[in-house]
Amino acid sequence: MWNASAASATPGPPLVKAGRSGYIDPLSDIELRPVDRLAATVAIVIWGLNLVVGKVGLAQVPPLALTAARFALVTLLLSPFLRRPPGSPWLVLALGLVFGAGHFGLMFAGLAGVDAALAAIVIQLGVPFSAALAVAVDGERLSGRQLIGMMVAFLGVALLAGTPGASSSRAHVLMLCGASLAWAVASLMLRRLGHVSPFALNAWIGVLATPLLAAGSALFEESPLAALRSADWRAWGAVLFMAVGASIIAHGAWYRLLGRYPVARIAPLTLLAPALGVVFAVVLLGEPLGLHRAAGGLVTIGGVAMIQVGQTRRLPRRTA
Repeated sequence: MWNASAASATPGPPLVKAGRSGYIDPLSDIELRPVDRLAATVAIVIWGLNLVVGKVGLAQVPPLALTAARFALVTLLLSPFLRRPPGSPWLVLALGLVFGAGHFGLMFAGLAGVDAALAAIVIQLGVPFSAALAVAVDGERLSGRQLIGMMVAFLGVALLAGTPGASSSRAHVLMLCGASLAWAVASLMLRRLGHVSPFALNAWIGVLATPLLAAGSALFEESPLAALRSADWRAWGAVLFMAVGASIIAHGAWYRLLGRYPVARIAPLTLLAPALGVVFAVVLLGEPLGLHRAAGGLVTIGGVAMIQVGQTRRLPRRTA
């Protein structure tokens, strides 16, 4: 569920801890081992497909019900890790609310009303939101390049929202922006939680988010149980892909990489995920691209890249 974007969005000098001792320049040419390169490729491709697959599931199941089913399966598969909550129980509870229910609930509610290609770009606002929160809450300082990157990223989304297209709505774009903000808040909480097992954390988030999403679906969505009962293999395949592929395989692989390499070496690779998301949406779903959307997407990803690369603060190495 977590990627390196939040960590890379926090400012700092171009030095991050790597290995057991010392600091290295994250901009130096640190080669990934072949097995780690494969793991990174698998994770990025899964994330690139995630919203496209989610769009397929949403054709039959309402968004909150679909997300509740995803987290229920994550909880079931990761139940062996459900021992004592990792870190602070109150912080884990807050993560379940903000990340599990807030971020994913808003993301799939927004995805229901926009193209997957557009959603793949808008959701990248989590990076500038995360950088802004690091300044407001932790008193960190952004470099000039990061400040410009924030403005560029928001400008790109404004361009995208300006003419969202016949199959997209501005209200749903705003839901995706809210999902991005929830992701940024959750990322700040994760930094305070410290080093925890991603599987234990995902299991507990699933335990907390599933009943909240199910309750929201029962209150705000029409006949969610009937939709789940009548869903065919495509919708349930989407649930399986998102739970096993995105939540377990991709995030497990990413935590492994963060335990082996500097964050600044790994984080820029996440920029490939929204690009692949757009390509997959156009090729697999037949969504239109167009000059306006392509320009807005390039501007947004360019702004996110400026934030991620412009690090000026020491970042600790994460371990899985």
